Amino acid sequence: MRSGRVAARRKTEQQSSRQTRASTTHPVDLHIGQQIRIRRIQSNVSQRDLGSSIGVSFQQVRKYENGKNRVSASMLYEVASCLNVSVASFFEGLPEPGTGDLTHVAANIDERITYISTAEGRQLIEDILKLPTRIRNRLLSLVSALIDE
Repeated sequence: MRSGRVAARRKTEQQSSRQTRASTTHPVDLHIGQQIRIRRIQSNVSQRDLGSSIGVSFQQVRKYENGKNRVSASMLYEVASCLNVSVASFFEGLPEPGTGDLTHVAANIDERITYISTAEGRQLIEDILKLPTRIRNRLLSLVSALIDE
């Protein structure tokens, strides 16, 4: 009787441990998902169109972008092909393996994605891109100077 309770308790602890691991998204998975979203938005591709091109639903694309589901190497290759970017571009911004803390990387990108996903953010980017390069550089200098104050 007692061994039955011990076995049941172990089983419950194992399930709880699995649920905790499953609910914790690795920072690299989150970063890759955010990079997919950035590249998709930059390419002006909807989640539905990307999903259709790579053979998954738009809900699955959303899960990839949110880091809820990991992206396999072959799927990452398909996404890169569809968006006409290199696979390596999804890893940009990550420190070299074993050289840094990954927790801050995802938080910094998330704020930018949130903004560029808004109508205001997209309009700002579109308008800035209409400016000549020289003016854009001057605008960037102005914004940097304002931030320094």
